[in-house]
Amino acid sequence: MTRFTSAIALGLAAIAVSYGQTPTAVPTPPVEDDVVQITTNLIQIDAIVTGKNKKQVTDLTVDDFEIFENGKKREISFFSYVSLDGGAAVDRQNPVERTSGKKDDVTIPTTRLSASEVRRVYAIVVDDLGISFENFPSIKHSLRKFVNEDVQQGDLVAIIRTGSGSGALQSFTSDKRQLLAAIDRLRWNAYGRSGISSFEGIRTTLKEDLAGRLDSEGNSTTPEGIDEELNFEKQIGDIRRSNFEAGTLGALSYVIRGMDELPGRKSIILFSEGFTSVTSDDDFPTAVFDQLKLIVDYANRASVTFYTIDPRGLQVPGMALAEDDIREIVPTNSTASKAPKLDARDRLFRDSISTLRYLAYETGGVPFVNNNSLTKGLDTALEDQKGYYLIAYEPDEETFDASRVKFNNISVRVKIDGLKVRTRNGFYAIPDKKGTPLSDSAERQIYRALTSPFDAGEISLTLNTLFAVDGQQEFIQSLVYIEGKDLKFKENPDGTRSANFDILAVTFGDSNVPIDEASRNYTVTLSEQNYLDAVKHGFVYRLAVPVKKPGAFQFRVALRDSASGKVGSASQFVSVPNLKKKRLAMSGIVLNRYSGREWQLLKAGTTPVTREKYDNSIDNALRVFRTGDVLQFGYVIYNARPKSDILLRTRLIKDGRIVLEGAPGSLDTTAAKDPAHIETAGAITLGKNLDPGNYLLQVIVRDMKSKKRSALATQWVEFEIID
Repeated sequence: MTRFTSAIALGLAAIAVSYGQTPTAVPTPPVEDDVVQITTNLIQIDAIVTGKNKKQVTDLTVDDFEIFENGKKREISFFSYVSLDGGAAVDRQNPVERTSGKKDDVTIPTTRLSASEVRRVYAIVVDDLGISFENFPSIKHSLRKFVNEDVQQGDLVAIIRTGSGSGALQSFTSDKRQLLAAIDRLRWNAYGRSGISSFEGIRTTLKEDLAGRLDSEGNSTTPEGIDEELNFEKQIGDIRRSNFEAGTLGALSYVIRGMDELPGRKSIILFSEGFTSVTSDDDFPTAVFDQLKLIVDYANRASVTFYTIDPRGLQVPGMALAEDDIREIVPTNSTASKAPKLDARDRLFRDSISTLRYLAYETGGVPFVNNNSLTKGLDTALEDQKGYYLIAYEPDEETFDASRVKFNNISVRVKIDGLKVRTRNGFYAIPDKKGTPLSDSAERQIYRALTSPFDAGEISLTLNTLFAVDGQQEFIQSLVYIEGKDLKFKENPDGTRSANFDILAVTFGDSNVPIDEASRNYTVTLSEQNYLDAVKHGFVYRLAVPVKKPGAFQFRVALRDSASGKVGSASQFVSVPNLKKKRLAMSGIVLNRYSGREWQLLKAGTTPVTREKYDNSIDNALRVFRTGDVLQFGYVIYNARPKSDILLRTRLIKDGRIVLEGAPGSLDTTAAKDPAHIETAGAITLGKNLDPGNYLLQVIVRDMKSKKRSALATQWVEFEIID
């Protein structure tokens, strides 16, 4: 490894525009339409068939199926099996890097997805409004295992809390760092409807304790208003519970609407202790039940399948708990099987389980209840995502005639004995309508582009966000590559060209809530030659943002061309370490591109003439290289201990697989002037045998003299190789 300084010193310039020579970026393929729809022309249903071993059966033909609408057999007009099982999962037996004989928690990252690359979409919704404190550790453990071992290339995943009030779309990502950071932020919501334990202890009130006691004259005491007080407390509890349950269902509705236009096989994995306010005391459906039915209809229309997981595990609420008052769990008479309060708790538990089953079964998913292994619940959902049968039929006029039928029941049957088919149970007699879109304001256009999970739009943007330290100031340096040909330049009287655009940069923090925002209207004015360079090669908009506090952030940028109204967006996850804790950490990775001849001259101590005025901003922002290039990468190691033994490892990753791993190297820290700030670099030749596509360069740094988990740091940068 060699010392490397120039590429690290990006500076703190607030805004700058840079130009340079670079290959043209490969255009992003168009977004494909969702395959499952309910329209007046075609009803498309996805079905999953399993055998006795609960594994999927994938080799059936159209002759093996029958489909019925409201009991009437329909002719199948389209049939296909859609396979989704093609990703590269991390090996469960060796999911992480080995550097010292022990397993180190180093995740193999995945590349950012375009819309056309998405195969499966998981919204993992943690109902923190309805999960007790004691169940959060097991949820977080199972989710970390899911992200590290089961998320594959082609999976788009979000970790969403029902109590966070955050947007749904910007939560979806393929970046495991972002997902793990979201899991780390999961906390019990003390203001939710669940307490410390899955079930509250049954106890008596003060007035109940006083009732029936004898006074000094031997008379039984009966405090006035005891029945009214107990009834009032019950009503308050019911209102509070129903409000929080409505909040959970509202969050689910928001997530479903956000997933509606996403591509791929879409699922919501819901961790929740269920809903109990679905019927009133006289057994009539409540507003919560009506909202639950609407959630099912929204999900079926958006092709979203629910997999519900009850984190309480195997429970017997009808039995006495240690915290129960023994006087309240003994039946009041010989004919009663349970005490009233004990019976009420048992009934509420069964209601909560029933609602979780309802959400899953009505949308074609699977409920996972009364089981202590949450990992098995996630495995059940994963098994379902291997593929599905797509079956379609043409509806008749009665299908959408609400005066004849309000709800259309759908059933799919398999003619082979021993096989089970699972699909959605039906839909309401209202077709999906694609209305004329409303005219968007400039603000609405930018916001929609900003919250999209994909770097999409009519203006091609590429973002690279780097964490670094300049003196005592920690900052995020964002380099935004703008495709110059996508902007509309006007010719000025003096012969120059200018383009005007609005740019909005937002930093999303905990719960995806915006914590910092910067917007500006910017005019770039170029000479004729610089204009031609910008149209041909693009240019870089540079923005440095001081870091207010450490943490995990999403940095999102949206741009709107004032002249054409075109919009583009880009986003990136960035993790800012807390350097005050003295843990080993790394800056972002800065890139330099050299031709083979230029690299040989550099190694010989001669600077190539073509590099004297070279600006590497475009290399770092666009990150598009050719086979045969030498890719030099530089970074800073923070908080290394004096005389520590630093082991360096470099990986080249494609589609979730390591395609090249360099030999371990060591870094001598004894000669470092400041072990807390060591600048270093490496280089890798992009061989002709590398296939074109998206790659990740991952650097792993470990202090071999320390056994602490904090003595390991890793960073990676994504780039593209073209022919």
